[in-house]
Amino acid sequence: QVQVVESGGGLVQTGGSLRLSCTASGLRSERYGMGWFRQAPGKEREGIACINWRGSAAYYVDSVKGRFTISRDNGKDTMYLQMDNLKPEDTALYYCAAGGGTAQFCPGFLGPSEFKNWGQGTQVTVSS
Repeated sequence: QVQVVESGGGLVQTGGSLRLSCTASGLRSERYGMGWFRQAPGKEREGIACINWRGSAAYYVDSVKGRFTISRDNGKDTMYLQMDNLKPEDTALYYCAAGGGTAQFCPGFLGPSEFKNWGQGTQVTVSS
């Protein structure tokens, strides 16, 4: 059974940092890409970063490029999102997702439908 669990969210002031973690269990025999999405109240779920199965390629949406860094440790089945210079507009529920197919390569922007397995989300709130 596949299980995806995020952690690391919280409340931080503008300019601060947080590191999110995501552990995906039950996928060890598969090659899978992983991604981070976020959803603010009243807005659609937005893909912000993904990383390929090797951890050798990553994609970032323009709004987080240069501030967020995605990485993964396949030995621990864990992915990370280091978030620096946080802004109030980064406030959202952050979701981790894992998927095979196209997602395993993280060729660029990927929508939610490319990922089969999802976590429950972790809240990030940035105060001004």
